[in-house]
Amino acid sequence: MEIDLGLSQSGLAGIGFLFGLVLGSFLNVVILRLPIQLNSDWRRDSRDFLGLEPESVDQVTIAKPASRCPACGAAIKPQHNIPLFSFLYLKGRCKACSAPISLQYPLVELLAALLAAFFVYQYGLSITTLYSLLFSYSLLVLTGIDLHEKLLPDQITLPLLWLGLFANLSGTFVSLDEAVVGAIGGYLSLWLVFWSFKLITGKEGMGYGDFKLLAALGAWMGWQMLPLIILISTAAGAIIGVAGIIFVGRNKEMPIAFGPFLAAAGWIAFVWGDKILSSYLGLFNL
Repeated sequence: MEIDLGLSQSGLAGIGFLFGLVLGSFLNVVILRLPIQLNSDWRRDSRDFLGLEPESVDQVTIAKPASRCPACGAAIKPQHNIPLFSFLYLKGRCKACSAPISLQYPLVELLAALLAAFFVYQYGLSITTLYSLLFSYSLLVLTGIDLHEKLLPDQITLPLLWLGLFANLSGTFVSLDEAVVGAIGGYLSLWLVFWSFKLITGKEGMGYGDFKLLAALGAWMGWQMLPLIILISTAAGAIIGVAGIIFVGRNKEMPIAFGPFLAAAGWIAFVWGDKILSSYLGLFNL
């Protein structure tokens, strides 16, 4: 089903871009505050379990407190909180203390806007666009959190998995059978790698969140895309990891977040996977 507003594809994409900017601002809040909220909830539950008094600290949630400069604590005025445009107007610095504003804010907002424009241009105002944006924004948030915290929260990966299965009840992207097998195969493939690596080396090579993320990607795209996703993500991770060691002097024992590579590879497969596989098979006349 598609809603017709009588606008051209370019016009719809423009509206999608502006809508995406607003959502990008919210995604930044989730990236920065969800890990803090989860840690706070864990500390509260732990103290409650141990029979300790609650900590007398202000609770941070997605909704509160209001946005403030992390450097000086000054409240950010509404006119200085307009997605992307405020960053450009303020030249990337806090109005109150002139501290630099993290590039994450405009980057996430711009990516969210481009994603909205892209999918609205491709599919119009349809359920496919809605599903595609929920999928893409979830990957964007997971990437941001994993880069910061080396964490892929169950609060995002598991709903993403179930949403993929729900979307494919009617075969939106693949058949339900393929989606279920993809979810199972995605989880088990990295689970087997994890335990094989641990038995050989005695070390944990990745987190459980990676299993769940690949399971979610399989639920959205089916088992056929799993080899492509694993190939792209491992190749990119290896190249960047080796480059970091050679050119930046990064400690090879320092863990690297694998979630962003999985997320990027999953998005590429989601958008261009069929074309990539067709081109590859065409080389061998298969």
